[in-house]
Amino acid sequence: MATVLMCRRLPRLSRVAAFTTTAERGSGKSKKEKRDKPGAAKTGTESGVTIQLLKPQDYRVLYNPAAYAKGRAGSQQHVDRDSSQALGDAFTSPGTTQTLPTASSQALAPARNARPKPKFSRLLDQTILATLCKEEAEKEKGEMHDSKEDPRMFQKGRPEYRSLSCDSTEPAQTLPAEEGDSILQSVAGGEASPGILRDYFLKLSRLPAERRAALPSDPRFGALCHRAVTAIRLFSTPDLIQLLKACVPLAVPASHPLLNACEAEFCRRAWDMGLEQLLLVADCWRCLDRSVPSYLGILFSYANLHWKELTLPQFVQLLYIIGEGRRSPADLAQKVESTILKHLDAFTLEELGTICLGLFKSLSGISAHVMRRIADRVSLQMEDMSTYALVNVLKMLRYTRMDHLPLMRELGKVIPARIPATNIQGIMHITLTYSSLHFFDEDVLAAVAASLPSKVSYCRSKDAAKFLWSFGCLDYEPPNEEEFYSSLIKQLHVKLHEFRRFPEHLLTALLGLAFVKRFPEELIDFALREEFVEKTRGSKYELNKDLFTLGKSVEIECPTYQGSQLPPQLCQEFTEMVSSFAEREIYIRPEIVEATSLLESMLGGPEYVKNHMILPHTRSCDLEVRLATDGHPIPFNFKDPVAAKMKDMGVSLTDDLMSQLIQGRAHSQSPTEVGNEGRIHRHDRGDAAGPMLVDGATPQSEPKAGCWQPGEVRLALQVSNRNHFCYSSKRLLGLHCLKRRQLRLLGYEVLEIPFWEWFPLLKRTRSEKLSYLHYKVFCPALLSRAA
Repeated sequence: MATVLMCRRLPRLSRVAAFTTTAERGSGKSKKEKRDKPGAAKTGTESGVTIQLLKPQDYRVLYNPAAYAKGRAGSQQHVDRDSSQALGDAFTSPGTTQTLPTASSQALAPARNARPKPKFSRLLDQTILATLCKEEAEKEKGEMHDSKEDPRMFQKGRPEYRSLSCDSTEPAQTLPAEEGDSILQSVAGGEASPGILRDYFLKLSRLPAERRAALPSDPRFGALCHRAVTAIRLFSTPDLIQLLKACVPLAVPASHPLLNACEAEFCRRAWDMGLEQLLLVADCWRCLDRSVPSYLGILFSYANLHWKELTLPQFVQLLYIIGEGRRSPADLAQKVESTILKHLDAFTLEELGTICLGLFKSLSGISAHVMRRIADRVSLQMEDMSTYALVNVLKMLRYTRMDHLPLMRELGKVIPARIPATNIQGIMHITLTYSSLHFFDEDVLAAVAASLPSKVSYCRSKDAAKFLWSFGCLDYEPPNEEEFYSSLIKQLHVKLHEFRRFPEHLLTALLGLAFVKRFPEELIDFALREEFVEKTRGSKYELNKDLFTLGKSVEIECPTYQGSQLPPQLCQEFTEMVSSFAEREIYIRPEIVEATSLLESMLGGPEYVKNHMILPHTRSCDLEVRLATDGHPIPFNFKDPVAAKMKDMGVSLTDDLMSQLIQGRAHSQSPTEVGNEGRIHRHDRGDAAGPMLVDGATPQSEPKAGCWQPGEVRLALQVSNRNHFCYSSKRLLGLHCLKRRQLRLLGYEVLEIPFWEWFPLLKRTRSEKLSYLHYKVFCPALLSRAA
């Protein structure tokens, strides 16, 4: 077999200089300082050697144990093999290469004159390689999420589930293949009763797996199925259920005529069946991967009428079926909640996980009270809960926006040690929980970052995107940041073809990278190409704001970038779209209105202050003030439509409004808050790239650095709120770090008016508020720096 060695250039990666914010950064600050020290390790920037094996058609190499000699676990068999879908000249075709560290090439000594190894040595090598293969196979099995079987683990917890579920495991006693042939031969021997046909299917379902796999293409099996279809109405209900159960190990295709006939017959008989039978049949449909919306509709209606008869296992099985069917019957919502509370202490921990997963998959709403009760119990028994069940609870926790501090604190103690043994999708959901709830826990994030590089080949495009988004959203760069980010960026290249179907995942990933000042230019060039922008227009998600943020961020932070850019008319369209939202929702916020009014009074009039978005793509407003170096304010705002509107608008700072501003709302949200959070929280379900929190915009051109008048100081005052920071901390989220960094790059002095200082002042006297703002604007240190 020929071996070709070639060098591959790593993707270009722009890194901009680090800028700190005046807001506190928490425990991650030391990590940033380490990053910028000269001589720090840059493991992700080493050049590599690519080994490309030229192999005959259809020849597959399942394992290459030599690749793991250095402890690397980069199995490439998980890479999608579709080189025809490469979407750019800069990207290599996935699935055909393996990249090794440069140091590894030293071990590839020429074998031309090597002496043959002794027999014992060869046997030892073979044993070692076989062991490595076995270990890799076990690791692969652990990483592979079985979307059909994993959610069914709860059924092993109670014997009652045996009558409610279909056992899809291998039969204890297999039938000899010869007996199977005898059954198929007898099909041509005349009529057979429904009982005999049932027995035929049950016996065939016990054949060895390789023999069962050949049955669908066997004409004799087709004839048997045809007989069953013809006699379908003659089967008793128990016999028909047994026939359907036999179809599961027989792997009858979901669209098979036999299953069509069975579904129609079960729908006809459903109202004459018992709830146990109905749930068992629904479970069989799930095992057969057949969508049966009509049958499920009947099941849900039947359950609604017989709700008081539901046992605890029947209720959990019903919630499982609801989740797998991705349907949320609205008329059951209240009954589901009351039943959860009724049995809350009796559920096993696995059953609680199943209930949460069913609600999550079906997008069923659940009250904060019920979710809090579930979280209360989980936080007390978390160590006894499987990681899979725990992750399902976390999915529902973030879906309901539940800020349950005891659970999150306990999670921070329990989960770091479990991360190495958790599969990649589980780790992704854990990480996404922290970012979507804006909860920063360095121990958890560091554990994720340490485990991820060795697992990265198992990442789907969605997983890689969510990891990058989560770390960027929380503005955290781990101790192994170069290895962490370089491995994920390489995986984005490998999965590039998937972005044809899921453009939102690429934007999610690139925004997460932009938050932490990383700009992989080849991927950005691809994302800003006209054809990709068109694909985002066809997405079910609104991606315009994400494109806008990415495109403008590259303009500001990557001056040497020469790739694709967004057209000016598209940027103007996006700006106007964000501006429209700002005028409805942002500029009228009482804390911003009050600060604007007081600054106008302090500085001499509305022409000295402008409430607008200096950088529309960052989606939050600024109060801009301009000063001469001697401290005198400079008038500049002579045509501000927002200021004109504010003069006709009154906002009363009532006691109720003030308590909301100062204390926040733990269990409810205002319509404005709900509107804002809706624009970030679809990230939380793992469905899309999605825009972040939007604070508003004005249609204007972004300023260019160096356009200042001589002796002019431009201030950008940031009136922040809780949504700009991590939960219960002073650590800015990634988007708001990006904004402040870019304002400084453009020459602005960024002044913080943080909510923990400003909101309490809103109830104080006018003179106290003016004194506070005067100190912020006319800070001597600021003016001396400008001078």
